[in-house]
Amino acid sequence: MNTKSNNNELTEPQAADQENDQKNKQQEAAEQAAIEKRRDYLKSESTRITEIAGNEPNSALKCIHQLSVAGGATEATYIAIEQRVVADQDTAGAYHLALMAQNTPDLPIDARQLIELVVNKGDNDQRLALLKNLPLPPVDMIKEQILASDDGDAIGLMNAYLQINPEGYGSHHMLGSGQADRIVPLSPGNSLDLK
Repeated sequence: MNTKSNNNELTEPQAADQENDQKNKQQEAAEQAAIEKRRDYLKSESTRITEIAGNEPNSALKCIHQLSVAGGATEATYIAIEQRVVADQDTAGAYHLALMAQNTPDLPIDARQLIELVVNKGDNDQRLALLKNLPLPPVDMIKEQILASDDGDAIGLMNAYLQINPEGYGSHHMLGSGQADRIVPLSPGNSLDLK
């Protein structure tokens, strides 16, 4: 018997290695195809959401919701939504977009402008929600607006919150302290209408 294998024939370990290499290449190709499909989907959704923001007044909350469902968007989409919020002076949209910007620092959004819109033109429920949900809220600005409103309930809620959290560190800080993860909702009058 010939104990030497022919150079054209693979040993069993070599054949297994070659088969594994082929499977790895197929898996990488499938993963790359999935990435491309996801990228195309996000581009398509981004274009659609950008068009809504550009053409439909008071559509910021609808766009933010659809952006969340899509799982992301292009920079142009975030900018279009921010422009819609500012054009409409939409404090509910500003609140949600500001939270997104605070939690995702590389978004092309001027969170400070949005926060100031909520503080200066929003209601006390929105101001209190900012106070509780932003990692570093503008405590003095919020406090000044709530005190100027003469709303006893809101002043009481603000004082109670600031008593346990004098620096006004938002929920981000409190989560690190072992508190449950929870975002304080806006006032009932600002519920999302997502038709």
